[in-house]
Amino acid sequence: MATKLEMSLFGTCIVRVTGGEPQEIRGAKHRALFTILATAPLGRRTRTYLQQTLWGDTSYDAGHQNLRRALSDLRGMLGDEFSTFLHVTNSDVELDLEHVSFLGSPNDGAFLEDLNIRERAFVDWVQTIRANPDQVAALFRTTPRVQFGRPRPRITTLPLKVVGDDPDLGVLADWVAEEACRSLSRSNLLTVISHLSSRAMATRAFDIAEIRETLNVDYLITGTMRRFRNDIVADFDFMDARSGNILWNRHISCPAGEFTEQLQGRLANVIQSIGRSIADMAISYVRDRPLPMIEDHNLLIAGVSLMHKRQMRDFLKSRELLAEAVNRTPDAAEIHAWLGKWHVLSVFNGWTVDAQDDTQKALDHTARALDIDPESSFSLTIDGFAHNNLLQNMSVAEERYNMALEANPNESLSWLLRGTLMAFQDDGKAAVRGITTARNLSPIDPFGYFYDSLASTAYVAAEDYAKALEFADRSLAVNDRHLSTLRTRATALHFLGRTDEARKTAQELMRRQPDFSLDYYRRTHPSANHQVGQRVIEALTAAGIR
Repeated sequence: MATKLEMSLFGTCIVRVTGGEPQEIRGAKHRALFTILATAPLGRRTRTYLQQTLWGDTSYDAGHQNLRRALSDLRGMLGDEFSTFLHVTNSDVELDLEHVSFLGSPNDGAFLEDLNIRERAFVDWVQTIRANPDQVAALFRTTPRVQFGRPRPRITTLPLKVVGDDPDLGVLADWVAEEACRSLSRSNLLTVISHLSSRAMATRAFDIAEIRETLNVDYLITGTMRRFRNDIVADFDFMDARSGNILWNRHISCPAGEFTEQLQGRLANVIQSIGRSIADMAISYVRDRPLPMIEDHNLLIAGVSLMHKRQMRDFLKSRELLAEAVNRTPDAAEIHAWLGKWHVLSVFNGWTVDAQDDTQKALDHTARALDIDPESSFSLTIDGFAHNNLLQNMSVAEERYNMALEANPNESLSWLLRGTLMAFQDDGKAAVRGITTARNLSPIDPFGYFYDSLASTAYVAAEDYAKALEFADRSLAVNDRHLSTLRTRATALHFLGRTDEARKTAQELMRRQPDFSLDYYRRTHPSANHQVGQRVIEALTAAGIR
């Protein structure tokens, strides 16, 4: 990953190096030197200007020595990166703006709020910009967007390198890469480069820079395969393709005669780790960055992941990120669909402050997604989700799910929501089949709690209350804000005869959604007039909800 100089000019002044060895510049005049250059035409100022602005009306020699000492300090701090950022001549100092990105915005506080430098020329310069911050605000709109333009991160798997001379393992190593790519490709959040492309790269000496540039990938899976006694051992490395850093490694060992049979289950754990890692890294990346500085693929991954976190502030942040993603790529169908899903969850979980408005926005976004790509299985699925959960129109929902599965039989979310629809219609066996298929097709989703929550509903419809409770508890352990899971848990406990626990769960539901009532459930839930809905009403009534 290329080294960058990140700068925040409004509020607290921050100057730091990222992409290589992290380094924060802390000295007041060192930071001030960078800010003067960053706001200068072409990033360049004369030595005389810098001397007078930062050290005042001292003698020429004294000012010259102070500037030379400051540059020497920076050279010592930055090492070889000094020449990446600064070009120094006998007359000028220039900051290479190609390597600079700006954090924050003029809304974050006063210009250089914490730099207490008292030289009159510096104070006058700061006051001039504070009086008219628009003269530097353009910096925050023109930050280089080298890695922007791709809404989803790109990933590939190289065939594992065989340790030793074993042609049978070579075939097996290539097959493992193919299976990994196939599993990854089931996610709506990743763009997977075919293992055939990566196989061509793997025939030459391993050069991560060449792979990154040729395949244009963000992440890379590589590793080795070998025999050890009677086992076949595969070691996987998950790498950041831009920095070359190994993010983690995983180890699979199976008896040689059972390797192909056991691989799918073992490989699923590797794929799940990849999904969680990409989601966690995206969330960490967006935490302290303003929207203009966030790469497109991190917007989408972080937005979707935060949508399924337990904290309300994360859910609200998710909408901000997804809305920005739509603004950047308005013709990307699946991003509209994800934003539509956000509005569905907002209404269905009782988090909205304007249900009518959020309902309309959900339908607008799913309609826009289908206008862009009428055959997108994901967009069809979310449109069905909206019609089922917001409009209680099960026939349209079923039609959308069936169309989605016709377009893509491996669309995990379609199987999941179709299974839930079957549960709402009291077909418990079909519900469990659909949910099970969905879980088998979705090894990478970083929000498995949602699958567990809907699995719990399916098992209530199938009257397997022990399983319903098991999946509800698994879901709530990850995200206890999903209110429908609390309803399902209370229902399972009631029919298991655990009335005290059912009452406590109902109390927790009311604590989290004080305006919830059985009348509201009857009016808004698509299953309210079916047997499964009547079971929920019976359980919640017995637990003390009116």
